[in-house]
Amino acid sequence: MWSEWWSIPLGVVGGLLLFWVVVVVTFWLVRPDAAGISEAIRLLPDLLRLLKRLVADPTVPRGVKIRVALLFAYLALPFDLVPDFIPVVGYADDAIVVALVLRSVSRRAGPDVLAKHWPGTPDGLAALRRICRLREDA
Repeated sequence: MWSEWWSIPLGVVGGLLLFWVVVVVTFWLVRPDAAGISEAIRLLPDLLRLLKRLVADPTVPRGVKIRVALLFAYLALPFDLVPDFIPVVGYADDAIVVALVLRSVSRRAGPDVLAKHWPGTPDGLAALRRICRLREDA
């Protein structure tokens, strides 16, 4: 049994590597197109104000505030799930994580709360809904 002690660390490393490959493939499959990324960059100032307003609103559920706080923590980390040197998905992973969190936040808090706190134009809100793959009539 002690002669095969290396199988445990090897199994852990293999499992982590497999998880990382699954994450990269998933990000590759759901990556936004170039128009979506450029739209997201233009919406960034309004998006930051939206997230700040959601956290400050006492009527927003605690789970939404936790999701936003975890998103800010992820964005502040010096490393990413997918390193930036990997073409296309390296830079898109942050945009994808933000879109997934916003989709989750809007489903939990409701699309009305998203619209109520949106500081930008109606066209910007429509673009945000497209990027996050939310219904336009929501």
